[in-house]
Amino acid sequence: MIDLNCDVGELDDAAHEAALLNYVTSANIACGGHAGDAATMERTVRLALACNVRIGAHPGYPDRGNFGRVEMAMSAAEIESAVRGQIDRLEAVVRRLGAEIAHVKPHGALYNLAAHDSETARAIGRAVFQWNPRATVFGLAGSPALGLWREMGLPVAAEAFADRRYEPDGSLRSRAFPDALIADPREAAAQALRFARAGQAQTICVHGDTPGAVAILRACRRALAAC
Repeated sequence: MIDLNCDVGELDDAAHEAALLNYVTSANIACGGHAGDAATMERTVRLALACNVRIGAHPGYPDRGNFGRVEMAMSAAEIESAVRGQIDRLEAVVRRLGAEIAHVKPHGALYNLAAHDSETARAIGRAVFQWNPRATVFGLAGSPALGLWREMGLPVAAEAFADRRYEPDGSLRSRAFPDALIADPREAAAQALRFARAGQAQTICVHGDTPGAVAILRACRRALAAC
């Protein structure tokens, strides 16, 4: 089955996040930028290990007020430092618990900017490469960032979203629009299946804070298992 991932460690709801992790194969754990602290990281890592889920770092803009979903004026050096610092923060927890980080997925506005801005993508790539050149970087399917990270020597995974609508150019529809999210489990599962069958992605995401995320993941898991 294609990899199914979810952004976690972002909400103060352990029961909800435990339910999410029952249906995924990879977890992107917030590591102190847009959300998360030492306690939430440890809680989420333990949940992921209990569910035999691969652990990933989910660094974002250091902007909790906007949940990392608004672009910040940061230089490439500042982005690189912020991403590396957040990865290191999660790694300290993960190593203490006897596990390892398998991948890195930028969050929110940083992810979206990296998809089309080479300077931002390179800054993220440098942070990951200097930390662990064997770690996989998740990026938007079809975006130039994937090729750039490959050129830097990093393994990549093209990512599609089951719970987000797209623009004709392949970018994600802005959350400013009321129809940006797909909250119907059947519609989300159908979209996930289309991406999987088309071979357009190696991993498919459902956001942990999307309304009905557990039901959406359950539907996607069932659909993808039959693919």
